[in-house]
Amino acid sequence: MEQPNSQTMIAVEVHVCLGPRAVQSWVQHLAVGTTLGQAAEAALARVQQEPAQHACSLPNWQWGVWGRVLPPEHVLQDGDRVEAYRELLVDPKVARRERFAKQGARGAGLFSKRRDNAKPGY
Repeated sequence: MEQPNSQTMIAVEVHVCLGPRAVQSWVQHLAVGTTLGQAAEAALARVQQEPAQHACSLPNWQWGVWGRVLPPEHVLQDGDRVEAYRELLVDPKVARRERFAKQGARGAGLFSKRRDNAKPGY
């Protein structure tokens, strides 16, 4: 593989989560002026070439750069980290409340394990 010309190409990292604990990462060389939407299409084409080992719904994904969801018209810079975000199956706040309810109030929380003879709240 030949090195891309730094005048006409940029290198971006692409991270796609196909399922729980199944992240694929690679460096993709794109033309200068490539938008996030174009990079997403190229990434989806690569993912679809892989064997179908994960059931994923591609149309519901959102795309962003460095943890921020951005519009498809966003122009990428050299060194950007392009990420695909799947929709959440459970609201994190609801999941935390459910875990806390299962544990009970005594075994959870910041002050659940105190030293012997410690003041309340420490």
